[in-house]
Amino acid sequence: MSTSMWQGKRVLVTGAGGFIGSHLTERLVELGATVRAFVHYRGDGSWGWLDTSPLKEELEVVAGDLADRDLVLQAVQGTEVVFHLAALIAIPYSYQAPSSFVQTNVVGTLNVLQAARAGGVGRVVHTSTSEVYGTAQYVPMDEAHPLQAQSPYAASKIGADKLAESFWRSYELPVVTIRPFNTFGPRQSARAIIPTIITQGLGNGTVRLGNLSPKRDLNYVSDTVEGFVLAATVPEAVGRAINLGSGRETSIGELARMILTRLGKAGAVEQEAQRLRPQGSEVERLLADTTLAQQLLGWKPAVSLEEGLRRTIEWLEEHQTLYRTQQYAM
Repeated sequence: MSTSMWQGKRVLVTGAGGFIGSHLTERLVELGATVRAFVHYRGDGSWGWLDTSPLKEELEVVAGDLADRDLVLQAVQGTEVVFHLAALIAIPYSYQAPSSFVQTNVVGTLNVLQAARAGGVGRVVHTSTSEVYGTAQYVPMDEAHPLQAQSPYAASKIGADKLAESFWRSYELPVVTIRPFNTFGPRQSARAIIPTIITQGLGNGTVRLGNLSPKRDLNYVSDTVEGFVLAATVPEAVGRAINLGSGRETSIGELARMILTRLGKAGAVEQEAQRLRPQGSEVERLLADTTLAQQLLGWKPAVSLEEGLRRTIEWLEEHQTLYRTQQYAM
C-alpha cells in the first residue's frame, strides 16, 4: 500500500494497547501517520503491548476510560481518522459482568461516535465481531446474515454496531464497520483459543479445552490490520459493515491437533467443564463470506492458517513467561 496518503494524517486508535490495536497502531506509524493511541488507564502507568513496541516513542499516548465522555472528546479532537477498537471482549466473563460490557462497548462507543461527530472526523472505522451473527444459519455468512446475541458480549457489540449505523443514517457521520472473524497472532491473550492451545501444549503437552466441535474462521492479525487500513481509505465503504475472514473453517478439536503436531507433542486433548459455555449459548459455526471486502476494499488474506500458526508458535515460545498455562483465563 502506498504510504503517501497517510503521511502526516492525524489518527486516533482506541484500544491501542491491546492485541489487534497495538499491531494496527504500529502499522499506521509505519505508513507515516501521526498516531494518538488511546489506552486503558492503569495505576502503574503501563500502555499494554505498546510498552514493548519499538515504535512507542513515535506515539502520543492518552490513558483513560471510554466511559469518560469528556476524555474521549479530548482524545478525538484534532484527528482526521478514528479507529475504534477498544472493547471488553472476554465472552465467558460477559456472563458474569454484563453491565460492564454495556458500559464499555455500548456507552463507550456512543462517546466515540459523539466525539467524532462534534470534531468533524473524516472517517470512523468501528470494530465489530463475527460473534454478532451467532451460530451460522447459512454458510458462508455474508453481511446480511441475521444478528443473534448468544452472549452478553455479542449483545453489547450488536448494540455498538447499531449505534454506528445510526450515526451514519441519522447524522451522515462517515462510519465503516469492520467485522473480523477470529483473529489470532502474537500478543493475543490466553482468553483466546489459539494461545490457550499453544501455551498448554508447550507446557505439559496436555491441552484442556471446552467444546471441541465448534468451527471457526481463523485469520492472522496482519491481514486483519490491512483490512482496517483499507476501510479508512475507500469512499464506497462508508455506511457498510464488512466481513474480514478466510473463508475456511476449522473445528476446535482439529485446531488443537494441528498445533500439537506442529509442536511435536503427543499430548491429549481433554474437555474441562469450567471452560464450557452456558447451555444454549455456544456459537457452533462461523464461516465468512468476504465477497464485499474483496469488491469494496480489494482485500483478501495473505497469510495462511498454517503460516500464521508457525509465526504465532514462534512468538509464544519466546514469551511463555507472560502466560499462566495452568490457569483458566476467563
